[in-house]
Amino acid sequence: MPWVFGKLLFAAPPSLPILNDLSFFTIVGTSVLASLELYGRPLGYSKFWNSGSQNRKTTINLSSRTGMILFYAPSFLASLASFLILPRHDLRFLLLNLALIFHFFKRIFEVLFIHKYSGGMAIDGTIFVSVSYSLSTAMMIYAQHLSQDLVEPPIDLKFFGVVLFVIGIVGNFYHHFLLSQLRHKGEKVYKIPKGGLFGLVICPHYLFEIIMFLGFSFISQTSFTFSCAMGSLLYLMGRSYATRKWYLSKFEDFPRDLKVVIPFVF
Repeated sequence: MPWVFGKLLFAAPPSLPILNDLSFFTIVGTSVLASLELYGRPLGYSKFWNSGSQNRKTTINLSSRTGMILFYAPSFLASLASFLILPRHDLRFLLLNLALIFHFFKRIFEVLFIHKYSGGMAIDGTIFVSVSYSLSTAMMIYAQHLSQDLVEPPIDLKFFGVVLFVIGIVGNFYHHFLLSQLRHKGEKVYKIPKGGLFGLVICPHYLFEIIMFLGFSFISQTSFTFSCAMGSLLYLMGRSYATRKWYLSKFEDFPRDLKVVIPFVF
């Protein structure tokens, strides 16, 4: 197995060995978060958290729109600033950074103009997610910056990564748009999603988000970005499974044979 990674990934930059530790803790940390989702202890920004009145009473809340802007704005600004802060930009660096900028711009656009909201967010969960996104984004960019001085991996995946990123971001946006059309203005009730791949899996928007993060990792081919992609895969699979359990508990007519996030598989 190590020889496979040796052909696919840059070696860890000798000037920053802590990246190996961060890669390990990224996967472990997201695995823990995925387990918490499965056992009913979600972060304070989901419909699962909003359904618990005790949580709302004992935690400082933000509006969902404000909370989600705080999720993404720092990472968007960090991606833009890296063009000025870091002096050299090879093709991989440009592709990765532009992909991250477009990803977070799209997120902010959805928050402002697409999403419909039905509750608030816990401020501690909002800060945790915002800091996690910001640190992960900054480290992906910095790892790519350091890798410009290293020998390229024997197998070049960056253009395949661009294709995956485009598929992921378009599919994610489309299914977010479908979700936004479920409720009319002023409605706060949840409905069973329909259209697109919702007939195959309960969370196709997470499926395409996973594809998008795989695109990041293929563009970058650094161990840290790969760990972020694997961490996102684990967390979103756990979150998708928790989402399916929630729908089963709320809707008697929910289709029992619907998969979680991967069509026909899981």
